[in-house]
Amino acid sequence: MGHDKLRKFAENETFRCLLQPDPRQVLDKTGGPEAGLRLHDHPVKGRWNETMFARDLPIVLELGCGKGEYTIDLSQRNPECNYIGVDIKGARLWKGAKQATLGNLPNVAFLRTRIEFIEAFFAPGEVSEIWLTFSDPQLKSENSRLTSPVFLERYRKFLRKGGIVRLKTDSRFLHEYSKAVARENGLQVLCSTTDLYGERSIDNPALYEVQTFYERMFLSQGYKITYLEFTIDHDGAFVRPTTFDQDYWRSMEGPRRFSHMG
Repeated sequence: MGHDKLRKFAENETFRCLLQPDPRQVLDKTGGPEAGLRLHDHPVKGRWNETMFARDLPIVLELGCGKGEYTIDLSQRNPECNYIGVDIKGARLWKGAKQATLGNLPNVAFLRTRIEFIEAFFAPGEVSEIWLTFSDPQLKSENSRLTSPVFLERYRKFLRKGGIVRLKTDSRFLHEYSKAVARENGLQVLCSTTDLYGERSIDNPALYEVQTFYERMFLSQGYKITYLEFTIDHDGAFVRPTTFDQDYWRSMEGPRRFSHMG
């Protein structure tokens, strides 16, 4: 491990806005592999506004936030919400946590954990919105997609009634898959575009003016950015889409050139 990462990890320990729980606090291994994923509630569950923020405000999550630039920018544009960026990479979270600390931003926090563990950290109705910004489309693993029925069931456990999921991605595969999931489960789609910047049909300046590292990179490579906004109010189990042509949409994915992200 490089000295710079070690320095960032050490500094992460000093940031009040960054919660880095030991996985053993939430992961229950007593049932064995056959029992599936079993979690313990973390003490912060249901107490985010009380323990991490200056004011009791609606909570918005960004899952897979990377360096936290989207979380930071949204929080500055909308001081009437508390924003939490979630990622597993501590070296990336360092940048957002340091910026929030130096800027003394009262409505920003970060959580270092696997997104699979997310329900251990938030109580029913505690979250108002979820942002998924340039998530890995997981072309071969449906259950790993952050808009799959598996993950929607997790979100439903803590998203308030009428809560919104916002998906911003360069992946047409993930966009079309997510629309198919919404359609199959009768979810209300509030907005959908396959060319966010070309159409500019959505009246939300943050969608255009706030950009992640990956978004800027993919735009520079000529990729179109898609956007999908939907609610997950739904009774009964979430089901997989039966009409989604995975092979076709997988073939439409182009090669990306990735810069070093740090």
